[in-house]
Amino acid sequence: MKPVTTMVGGSVASWLVATGVLGLRTGLEILLGMLAPLVVASGTLVLMERTYRRHPTRLTALMIKAFAAKMVVFGAYVALVVNLAPVRIVPFVISFTSYFVALHLAEALALRGLFAGGARSSG
Repeated sequence: MKPVTTMVGGSVASWLVATGVLGLRTGLEILLGMLAPLVVASGTLVLMERTYRRHPTRLTALMIKAFAAKMVVFGAYVALVVNLAPVRIVPFVISFTSYFVALHLAEALALRGLFAGGARSSG
């Protein structure tokens, strides 16, 4: 659960700094770009950790389902924000892309740590 806390803390801290530097309007656009990647990456990581600890053989199937769900969720989220929210596209897209990449990298590193810990405890 520590990786999720780190992901949330880092995301909120970076958003606060960006808002302080770039202003409230851009901060709102950055927040909207951060929310979906943060919620989805955190939720996915929790599910993957839980599945790995209980039934490691089911992890690959879960990851495939999560990948498909992420495609739908992210597509719908971006479409909704771009079409319904009064945001400038460029700050939102830069924020969304940055958080998407950074949080999925954090998710991958957390999984690597989870696998390494499992290998140590079974070895």
